[in-house]
Amino acid sequence: MSHYYTPDPNLPHDLRRIQYSLHGRTLEFLTDVGVFSRQKVDYGSHVLIRILPPLRGRVLDLGCGYGSIGICLAVLNPEARIVMADVNRRAVALAEENIHINGVENAEVLESDGFARLDGVFGTIVSNPPVRAGKKVVYSLFAESIRFLEAGGSLWLVMQKKQGAASARNKLLEIYGNCEVIKKTGGYWILKSTKSP
Repeated sequence: MSHYYTPDPNLPHDLRRIQYSLHGRTLEFLTDVGVFSRQKVDYGSHVLIRILPPLRGRVLDLGCGYGSIGICLAVLNPEARIVMADVNRRAVALAEENIHINGVENAEVLESDGFARLDGVFGTIVSNPPVRAGKKVVYSLFAESIRFLEAGGSLWLVMQKKQGAASARNKLLEIYGNCEVIKKTGGYWILKSTKSP
């Protein structure tokens, strides 16, 4: 069975371009079968993009898909260095293409199963996690994330209430010792946990 959170969604291609408006600029994203939310930038990602504060330093978009969050953050934060990572080869190829389509120079994308091929630390990690992969997968990403944050750095997540946002908050409290619910809107929660300085 092919899923967007697997390395190789062995499905026929159906490439399309979608548009997303960001502060008066229209971004274009190439999408395909076998990637998450290919018809449009999903509402959860949209909320996360718009609520994040100005970012500097290294920023990780974990589970980047075709790159909508990471590319938007690169456009909004030209001083930051955005690293995007996904296990899905098709998504990684699309994200690379979308970096070029939108003329973004401060972002790169890597094929990585979670944090497996990542190194160094980040000031901010953002994610619309692959909840359909199951709690075991998602919670292991939460647990690993703290090692990849610099002291005082934060993990920002968007999750649907009906897909376990409350239990995710409890897990983050267990891992980080803190978790703020930054916003609740349209059935989505924005969660933030910060690594102790």
